[in-house]
Amino acid sequence: MGAAAVVLLGAGWLVTQHGKGAPATRQVAAASLPGYADNARCLECHAPEAAAWRASHHARAMAAPADPAVAGDFGNRRFSHAGVTTRLFREDGRWRVNTDGPDGRATDFDVRYAFGVAPVQQYLLGLPGGRLQALQVAWDVLGGRWFHLLPHEKAPPGDVLHWTGRYQTANTMCLSCHVTGYEKRYDLRTDSFDSRWREAGVSCQACHGPGEAHVQWAAGHAAGRPPADPAGLRKGLLAGTRASSGARQVELCAPCHSRRAELTSTPVPGEPLLDHYLPSLLTEGLYHADGQQDDEVFVYGSYRQSRMYARGVSCNHCHEPHGGELRAPGNGTCLQCHGAQPNADPAFSAAAGHYDSPEHHHHPPGSEGAQCVACHMPPKTYMRIQSRPDHSLRVPRPDLSVKLGTPNACNGCHRDRNAAWAAQQVAHWYGLGRRQEPHYGEAFAAARAGRREAPEALARVAGDAAQPAVVRATALALLRGDPSAGLEARLAATRDPDPEVRAAAADSLESAEARRRSYALAPLLTDPVLAVRVAAARALASLAPAQRAAHEPAFSAALAQYEAAQAVSLDMPGAHLNLAVVQAATGRAAEAEASYGVALRMDPDFTPARANLATLLNAQGRNADAERVLREGLARQPRIGELQYSLGLLLAEDQRLPEAAEALSRAAKLLPGRARVRYNLGLALQHLGRRPAAREALLEAWRLDPEDQAAVEALVIFHAQGGERREALVWAQRLQQARPGDASVRRFVEQLRAGR
Repeated sequence: MGAAAVVLLGAGWLVTQHGKGAPATRQVAAASLPGYADNARCLECHAPEAAAWRASHHARAMAAPADPAVAGDFGNRRFSHAGVTTRLFREDGRWRVNTDGPDGRATDFDVRYAFGVAPVQQYLLGLPGGRLQALQVAWDVLGGRWFHLLPHEKAPPGDVLHWTGRYQTANTMCLSCHVTGYEKRYDLRTDSFDSRWREAGVSCQACHGPGEAHVQWAAGHAAGRPPADPAGLRKGLLAGTRASSGARQVELCAPCHSRRAELTSTPVPGEPLLDHYLPSLLTEGLYHADGQQDDEVFVYGSYRQSRMYARGVSCNHCHEPHGGELRAPGNGTCLQCHGAQPNADPAFSAAAGHYDSPEHHHHPPGSEGAQCVACHMPPKTYMRIQSRPDHSLRVPRPDLSVKLGTPNACNGCHRDRNAAWAAQQVAHWYGLGRRQEPHYGEAFAAARAGRREAPEALARVAGDAAQPAVVRATALALLRGDPSAGLEARLAATRDPDPEVRAAAADSLESAEARRRSYALAPLLTDPVLAVRVAAARALASLAPAQRAAHEPAFSAALAQYEAAQAVSLDMPGAHLNLAVVQAATGRAAEAEASYGVALRMDPDFTPARANLATLLNAQGRNADAERVLREGLARQPRIGELQYSLGLLLAEDQRLPEAAEALSRAAKLLPGRARVRYNLGLALQHLGRRPAAREALLEAWRLDPEDQAAVEALVIFHAQGGERREALVWAQRLQQARPGDASVRRFVEQLRAGR
């Protein structure tokens, strides 16, 4: 069809350790892992920690309905949203909700669990098939009111965003981080769950790992007979914290405090993060171009950008680990390291300084603006009422806001002023010593806008070892669709000592030339960490069998691991899309078609699966089926520009030019910044003899992307065929400037000048 297939991965990248000097990964065979103990055994022996934990949000992350666990007012209260009235009431000692069910009829449901503590508490209701669904009418704990989490959403029953829909299923979206020892147990055949967990709430073993062996060790130790520590364990625990590096301690928190996809069904705390999860990169929609939080990203991706993370500061340095509270009130937590007296730990002593003073923060002492977090951790509100600070701990850069349109801490408070004012104020306060160096956000912004200079800038970021790994990995991911841009930097990154960078490099090479891709990625098929192996396998999957024969059986083993990783999330359409992509790439077209079909049954509005399925059918010469798939999607969502564009290309291929021009015209309105849409529209209109409209479409394609030689060439031909020699010569000379060594272009210019 000529349209590029859309490929969606759970987190858009893959990571791990490989290369000379990479640290070895400690693995414990799953069969040898200890089991979970009753959490009460932990609390018996560790009284101070137990007291802090009982008062924490972790302890009350999920609880069966009871007083005082249920904070909401169920005194026969009514709340209306989008024409639906929800009644919240008590009956026979139960907490109940009357609202629209999956069939749209008002139905009574029992509250199965109270979910969360403050400032928001949600309620899980049960549906057939073992589903626990998160009611979107939630309780504002501080405000003492019911409110709707999606006030502008009017999803009807049957829609994936309705409270009964697939994207509101707690078994899929929530439970793994609100319970301990979670097993999803999803059955694709029946589309049902038999979910299990060891304990509701985030208990000791959610962070320290299964504790049965530790209980046995402690019992022997108390009796004066300390048993030998099991291989790979510390006092019977897999997740040791005291002796771990800052980064490894952060990894204990990361599975729940991050946006990520799962690679395994039963991850064990203490094992390497990237053997079980794929944390998201700084992708558009999740983060602003400069890395500030945009969507709800849950801390980890932000913190990985910080200097504190690079220096080995862990979550526990700022937060008491069992209660979760800050180590000290006000600025005290920051002043542990950034006070006038150096920290006793030599690793952090260099951070000392006179920061808690007007000379530094330029605000009245004790005021809101004098708080460290006000400038270095600006908050954003999620779930409508929950303010969450940005953990990238950055120096405010309003000068970047002027360039990129990103937020900044200054204007977060001074909303009556603009970014230029804030930048001038910072320059006045700090002079030449202020932060004003080039920022990776400039390269990311250029890439998001599709500017020509972006690949070179991204390659520089990717190769800069001084940048945080998550930043370098994001730069590599943004180079992914280009077979040659920044290729040397991408190839070098496959040997990087950092696993995140290495995995992102593997993913970025998917479209690179076969020989170089194969040479660079073959070693990663046996990388010690799962995420890298599956990234390499997926990137090599599109090679012809003969091109990857030299890498068997490592390729087949890693590809099987990739497909097993997708099987962890078969309750979501994205996993079936991912499977379909590799199935199609490895010549299993029938399996790919079936996987796309499952994805669309789960979510008929899942555009990537629909666009890819149409591309697959078109490649098989089944254009009628491809057209049906696209039209079904457009009947549901006529304003999806990608589907309109794909339909236009398909119709043009079938020489149905009037229909193609209509579809491409709709696509051009829906995708106003896409030069190629205007280019193809111009060609269709030209073939239909609609010359004024064709000329305008081709000119707009050139205006949107002046360096696209295809648009220039099309304008040369357009004017030449219309007998407009002077205009054709102008565009031909422009083309000659872009291709100075092209003999055919030179001859054509000479012919136009000669009047031939």
